[in-house]
Amino acid sequence: SSVERIEQSIRTHVTALASSGQPVALTLGAEQACVALLHDRMTQCRYAKPLTSFRIDVRPTEVYDIDIIGCGRAALEEANRTMGLALDEWDLDFYTEMFRDTLKRNPTSVECFDLAQSNSEHSRHWFFKGRMVIDGQEQPVSLLKMVMGTQDSAGCDNQVIAFADDSSAIKGGRYRTLCSSDPARPSEVKAVDLDQHITFTAETHNFPTGVAPFSGATTGTGGRIRDMHAVGRGGHCIAGTAGYCFGNLSIPGYKLPWEKDDAVYPNNFASPLEVAVEASNGASDYGNKFGEPVICGFARSFGCQLSNGERREWIKPIMFSGGIGSMNAAHTKKFHPEKGMLVAKIGGPVYRIGVGGGAASSVEVQGTQASDLDFGAVQRGDAEMEQKLQRAIRACIELGDANPICSIHDQGAGGNGNVLKEIVEPLGAVIRAEEFELGDPTISMMELWGAEYQESDALLVQPEHRDLLTKICAREKVSVCFVGEVTGTGRVELVQAVSTSEDGAKRMTASPVDLPLDVVLGDVPRKTFTSDRCKHHFEAFHLPQSVSLADALDRVLRLPSE
Repeated sequence: SSVERIEQSIRTHVTALASSGQPVALTLGAEQACVALLHDRMTQCRYAKPLTSFRIDVRPTEVYDIDIIGCGRAALEEANRTMGLALDEWDLDFYTEMFRDTLKRNPTSVECFDLAQSNSEHSRHWFFKGRMVIDGQEQPVSLLKMVMGTQDSAGCDNQVIAFADDSSAIKGGRYRTLCSSDPARPSEVKAVDLDQHITFTAETHNFPTGVAPFSGATTGTGGRIRDMHAVGRGGHCIAGTAGYCFGNLSIPGYKLPWEKDDAVYPNNFASPLEVAVEASNGASDYGNKFGEPVICGFARSFGCQLSNGERREWIKPIMFSGGIGSMNAAHTKKFHPEKGMLVAKIGGPVYRIGVGGGAASSVEVQGTQASDLDFGAVQRGDAEMEQKLQRAIRACIELGDANPICSIHDQGAGGNGNVLKEIVEPLGAVIRAEEFELGDPTISMMELWGAEYQESDALLVQPEHRDLLTKICAREKVSVCFVGEVTGTGRVELVQAVSTSEDGAKRMTASPVDLPLDVVLGDVPRKTFTSDRCKHHFEAFHLPQSVSLADALDRVLRLPSE
């Protein structure tokens, strides 16, 4: 066939009417506002005139060095500002010393972007694991250890996976389930008795939901679903929950006494009302299209000003997604990486979606992220692709002892730069950029390595199982790319083919990424967080004379956080 490309286009006819009902010309501002409402600028673009060609003249951004050796920390500070890396003072000092004194070389732009995402607060939970100093006294345990300590209580002897892996698990039992007799091809379904555990997971997707409520909630749900199926050597999804916390709703025509007309919200965030409506729609939409029911949840709205003038409100919203599933007890433990294992990516192709989400989610609401960087950090979901991905994993699971998945890890914040480093730790791997399936030919090396494009998992498989996994994925119409292999060098190296010689051999450039895992993921020093207790003066409650007891009760019952 001579057809190389098919694109879907949408034409919208807009008529502006004056108050008299007569048509009027759109102002430039009104035209731009209409365009913003009618398309998603991450996945669509406006054409001011009809297309005559699909030819793309855009060239991917080249990889370049950050001159730490020559300019010191100032070079990293400049990259931090222009690339939106969200590195704090500790990060800037640590990475400057790491490259200047330990690795003794300049980092590439891709490596800086990688470290900012995969080692962000969002991904590594520095605060939760850090040293806490309160009123000048260092606390004996971290917040994480305090939570983990609850598992030492009596009656907690049924845990199978806790504070490890993509989901947790408790002991289940022996259950009869339906499995395909040969998941790699059409075959009969038979009843099988299996030992199965019950799995749980939960996560929040707050920043993306604040910037783009529908897309933020869909990808929050999708990411949590992938956590369910990436437990052990593969798991099943059963049902989900959803929860939302946001500020005062200020519903038009439904004014409530405590809502302030002059309340200020970040201009890069959606309004609380939009979050309440669109986030709920997004989570339900993804679950419905994927096939997972949302069986329960919660919603809370709150915002008030204290007598001392302090404002307390959910300005940065909370989007909570939880799930319950199951797993074959024989697949509880992931296999450790071994030299020669293949590194595979399964799921959707690489798109310029969710670039920098790990760093963006780690910036305070009052931070310095530019709105374009914030918007670009929000992912877009594709529930149909996730369903295909789930079916391929289910087919592997149903093979029982012949399951080809040695280890599985879902892709989230930090993209390939995070998921591929983690799945091959501590042995390391060589990753070949040309083996990835690109959804956009203009993808740069930094975007390939750091974008959080959704519906994608990383797997480790033995070479002899390559054909089996390929066959399963072909049947489920989901792509699988064998992008590298475990090397045993303790380093993750991303190599890029730039030219082909006459004999067909591809020549490689200097690696855009070449990082020792023990330095970037190993025993990294903990951060220290210092806090002092604040003494609050609270006034006694006095009901204003203008408000009756019945009015006060009416207000309490109308408050959505009760």
